[in-house]
Amino acid sequence: MHNKSITALAAGLRAGDYSSVELTQYFLDRIQRLDTGLNSFITVCAEEALAAARAADKKLQAGEAGPLTGIPIAHKDIFCTKGVRTTCGSRMLESFISPYDATVVARLKAAGAVSLGKTNMDEFAMGSSNETSYYGPVRNPWDTGTVPGGSSGGSAACVAARLAPAATGTDTGGSIRQPAALCGITGLKPTYGRVSRYGMIAFASSLDQAGPMTTSAADAAIMLQAMAGFDGRDSTSAEQPVPDYSSGLQDDLTGLKIGLPREYFGEGLDAAVARSIEEAIGEYKKLGAEVVEISLPNTHLAVPTYYVVAPAECSSNLSRFDGVRYGHRCEDPKDLEDLYKRSRAEGFGDEVQRRILIGTYALSAGYYDAYYLKAQQVRQLISDDFKRAFGQVDLIMGPTAPESGFRIGEKADDPVSMYLSDIYTIAVNLAGLPGISIPVAPAAGSPVGLQIIGNYFAEARLLNVAHRLQMATDYHQAAPAGI
Repeated sequence: MHNKSITALAAGLRAGDYSSVELTQYFLDRIQRLDTGLNSFITVCAEEALAAARAADKKLQAGEAGPLTGIPIAHKDIFCTKGVRTTCGSRMLESFISPYDATVVARLKAAGAVSLGKTNMDEFAMGSSNETSYYGPVRNPWDTGTVPGGSSGGSAACVAARLAPAATGTDTGGSIRQPAALCGITGLKPTYGRVSRYGMIAFASSLDQAGPMTTSAADAAIMLQAMAGFDGRDSTSAEQPVPDYSSGLQDDLTGLKIGLPREYFGEGLDAAVARSIEEAIGEYKKLGAEVVEISLPNTHLAVPTYYVVAPAECSSNLSRFDGVRYGHRCEDPKDLEDLYKRSRAEGFGDEVQRRILIGTYALSAGYYDAYYLKAQQVRQLISDDFKRAFGQVDLIMGPTAPESGFRIGEKADDPVSMYLSDIYTIAVNLAGLPGISIPVAPAAGSPVGLQIIGNYFAEARLLNVAHRLQMATDYHQAAPAGI
């Protein structure tokens, strides 16, 4: 049951092979049995899930079911969920019960999906390994001694371990695609503005984007169909029509022009990962695609640019957590200054504090022009690189991450090395483009992700190209041992 796709599960529900209540209980039992060794969930909502499943069964019986009706999913614990604890993986929001649903949550709920609970994540989405969570690290189900990637590591691990057929994630600099690569699943970061950010607790507002995490591109298409669309409550939401993402999955790839950036295949890329990517590119050639080398010359500036822009925006967004209105409040403050200092020092972990300090410095008088303004100028250069590239090719491909999952604790004391885990994904966020990571041939038994980058609002094409590879190979069907 747990290895079935969303489409197959939905077909079984409509045929009456099982009810949504039975399906939901099945996954709740798996979470209870298997997640103690993974720590992929912060909050499991068994009662709420079963109530939603009963409502879904009534719709199924009435013949009112859609593709997601009665399908259990999980939400990253960054999405506000009415009546459910929403922590962002932080002590700061340990007791916060959201009074409303994020748009992503509301739309999936309206589509009939059943929420099993909230998944673990790097604190306030700041991390590439899911080790900064106040609730402890998530473990990669392929090797529990290794990280699952981050910040959406809980969602990636729970889908990889088949604890849920699908989950939501967010991607600020690679936080859907990188954990998808390390956990051997499919992760889609849509175009900036394609999916509403309303109710998604902000890290870096000009970079954050929500997307689906699934076992396959076909399932990602179904999830994105429910999630995407304009939202007047989000000032950055794009007023763009939402196509039928599933209708073009089988489209022919003959004549597709794929660009391989030479900057993605140089120093720093693990040799075994490179071989897996080259094998996948070879499959695309068999499917009729043409491959050409291109250049994205400002790629080497993406990481330093991101680590000025993102901390600056995080410094601004997280200033609201001051111990006064909501969030963690220290005990017996002596005065207002003591309240601010101790509440924030106690509520935020080391990585969050590090980024707040960097961002505050970059925005301070005398340094704004030298750092933040300069970073925004370089950001435009990076975006221009992609524009020129898409004048030559239809899609860009390369590795999602430079290496497979590293050991838990291996990079904990080396933040710069950790930041380089997102070296191939960050530029996509800076430019606001869509990108997807899909599993390809493993390297030494560890999952490897192929990243496919498209032009603005080209999610349907990305899903088509990803799906065709998944029809030609079976890497997306592989599951960790014991799962």
